Order: sequence, then structure tokens, then C-alpha cells
Amino acid sequence: MVQISVEQITGAADGSAPAQIAAGVARLVYQGTIGAGDRMPVIQKVAENLSVSAGTVASAWKILAGLGLLESRGRAGTVVLPPPNNWLPPRYRGESDPAAMVSLNLSEGTPDPNLLPDISEALQAVSRANPTLHVDSYFSPPLLPELEHLLTEDWPYRPQRITVVNGAMDALFRTLVVTTHFGDKVAVESPGYPPLFDTLDALGLVAVPLDMDSSGVTPDSLHGALRNRVRAVVIQPRAQNPTGVSMRTTRVRALAQTIKDAPGSSHPVVIEDDHSGPITQARSVSLGSYLPDDVVYIRSYSKTHGPDLRVAAVSGPARIIDAVVARRLLGPGWTSHLLQVLLAHLLTDPGSQAQVGRAAAEYRRRRIALAASLSEHGVRVLPGDGLTMWIPVGDEATAANQLLAAGIRVSVGSQFMLAERAGGTGQPGPGHIRVSLGALRGVHIDDIAAVLAAGALAE
Repeated sequence: MVQISVEQITGAADGSAPAQIAAGVARLVYQGTIGAGDRMPVIQKVAENLSVSAGTVASAWKILAGLGLLESRGRAGTVVLPPPNNWLPPRYRGESDPAAMVSLNLSEGTPDPNLLPDISEALQAVSRANPTLHVDSYFSPPLLPELEHLLTEDWPYRPQRITVVNGAMDALFRTLVVTTHFGDKVAVESPGYPPLFDTLDALGLVAVPLDMDSSGVTPDSLHGALRNRVRAVVIQPRAQNPTGVSMRTTRVRALAQTIKDAPGSSHPVVIEDDHSGPITQARSVSLGSYLPDDVVYIRSYSKTHGPDLRVAAVSGPARIIDAVVARRLLGPGWTSHLLQVLLAHLLTDPGSQAQVGRAAAEYRRRRIALAASLSEHGVRVLPGDGLTMWIPVGDEATAANQLLAAGIRVSVGSQFMLAERAGGTGQPGPGHIRVSLGALRGVHIDDIAAVLAAGALAE
């Protein structure tokens, strides 16, 4: 049990009101700065340091107890409890802090539910066409032929194998499990996707950062990673999260050539996460066109057709995909045929296809409008692609706190950088914030841009 210092608590407080004191403590818990079992300082000492009454601090403690973050144990003092979202991987937790009251949550990269295809008619059509979906054998091929045909028709290259799993992160995790070993080095984008960093930590893998520019991963940084003997390379070919950058064919070709020119007889496996698919403006590209024996390409249908479908297609060489399928037989077995039939219907239904097209156009409109409005307020940003926008700020911590005070939650750039742990307030100094375009529904973008710009320009 660690004794928390008075200075830690008072330094984190957003103000002298009970809710402001409680918010500061909650942030420390969700960041992992203070942890379960740590003992809070005496109320009177905190009150003296903040120049408030003991009753004010006691009220703050009561708020935190109501949130399930603190527990009074009488003479043993008040201790920190595991946060309610303790089951989440570390870098997810900062985005789900219930202590921060927000009116507009721009921190999550989820799609606008109003722009997803309506699956009610699809469910009825599927149930009529397949009244008795059944499985003849536990060892049947995991991918239905009709869905396999649709997937391969729309793939950026012709793979040896293709299957479906339960989402892009499931595909990433399972591919890493069968292609790497504890202690191996894996090259990843920085800034990149925090849950991927958590995955590497969970598997005991060592992350090696790849630099980004306006065209994606730079060949020079990939060359450096290859010299560092990475076993795998994980990249996002379009609508990169968080920057929104999409790669063109010239960059893809340059990266493939960099791998071909690397010394040694074996290449690392390249894992491509195409998480946003057809709601992006960029054309689908893949290093698989140049390195078919070394590339695993993942396409998720969460952003386009619904996160709860939990379906992603994954392709690659037989030695890898067959190993993924075999390992899944020891667990979930396969992705539900019902979900596969549903996705196949959505991919061919004219109404659903039109809705995906409308969603892509609306996200594009939001990106362009927000970028233009931010520019009018003195903040220049590349519109990018997909569901997220990467906005430069003068000071990450100040920007995030100022926006939170205005009821807007954003993601701070430092949590997307490989060298930093995720946090709720960011790091002092220049950086970025990431905002989600999926949440910009029913709002005036010019008004939101004004608030975002004020936070971005704050020092």
C-alpha cells in the first residue's frame, strides 16, 4: 500500500470545488498514476493545501466513492479502488473516464450510427432465405463460399488464402500470435493505434517506431526498422489512425522495394490494417501486390456496416492464414455463419451499398468543413481521410483541459506516440489532439471549430 502525497492530489485538482477536486483525483486513477490499494492523504491536510474547508474535500471524496473509485476503511484511512473500467486494456481506459462530464465526446473513432446501413430488412431477408442455418461439421471451411467470392472480387490483390475473424483487432492479435515469439521486435507507426501497443505489450513483443509523413510510413524509417531485425511490420494503408493519412501506390511500391532490398533471406511479415474500407476516399492499396508471400491484409467492416457485426476479412499466404484458422478451432471455432450471410447480403443489397456511399460522402463533407473552419480560426490542418482528424496544438495538456472544461472530450496526441503511455491530459508542450468525425452529428461544425481552435491555440 502506497501513501499518496498531498501534493499529488492538490496538483491534479482542476479547482477548489468538490467536483473539480474529484475530477483531478479521478484522472490520476484512470491514468494509472495512483492505483488500487493506495491510501489517500488525510482530508484536513488536503483542505489546508487547497485553502478550502475539510467539508469541501470530504464532499469530493464522497463523489469519488459514488463513482466506485474510493472506499473509506475507518481508521485504516481512505483507499483507492480499481476503476470500474479496470477490465479494459491500459490505453483504452483514459477514453472511458465517467468522472469527466462531457456534452460532446470526440475522443472515440466510432462511426456515426445514423450513417450505418439499416440491418432490420437485411435480417428479415436473411432469415427468410436461411430459415434453418446449420453446421454439418465442426471442421467445415470457416468462410462461406458466397462471402469468399464477394471479398476476393473487391480485394486489392489476389491472395493465397482468405478467411473471416471477429474484427480487425482479432485479426491483428491472431496474426501476431502465429508469426511472432515472445521478445520479438515489431515495427509500428508512431503516431499509431494505442490498442495495438497494448497488444504488443500483452504478447511480450518489443515495439519499434516507424516515422510518418504526409504519404504514410517513410521508407527510411522502415529501412531502419529492418536493420533492427523486426519480425513483423504493422501499418495502416489508408485513413491511418490517428493522422488520417492514406498511402498512394508510389509509397506502397517504395516500402515494398525497401523490404526486398533488405539484407537476409527472410522478410518480416507485413500486416496491413485497412480498418475503414470504402468510407475512405483513397483507393485500396496493398504491399501484397509486390510481396504476396509476406503480407497479411485485414479489412474490417465495423466502420462501414456496424461495429457489432464483429466481422473482418483477413488474407495472406497459406502458411499464416491456415495457422490462424487452426488456432481459432481451439477457441471460438469460426465466425458465425449467420453473421457471414448477413454481411454478404449487405455487400450486395443496393440500399445498403448506397448508404455506405452516402456515409463516405458525409464524412468527407465533415472533414473538409471542419478543416476549412479551423483554418479561418488560424489552425491549419490536413483534412486527411476516414473518421479522425489530427489537429496541431500549442500545448496538449492545456488544449485537452480547456476543451474538457467546455464539455468536449478529445484524445491527446501523446497517447498515440509509442514513447508515451496513454493519459487523459496529454503532455506539456506542442503536440496534437485527435477528434472523431463520427460524433459530429447534429452540431454546427463552425461552432465546434471555434472551440477546438481556442483550445489548440491556448498556451
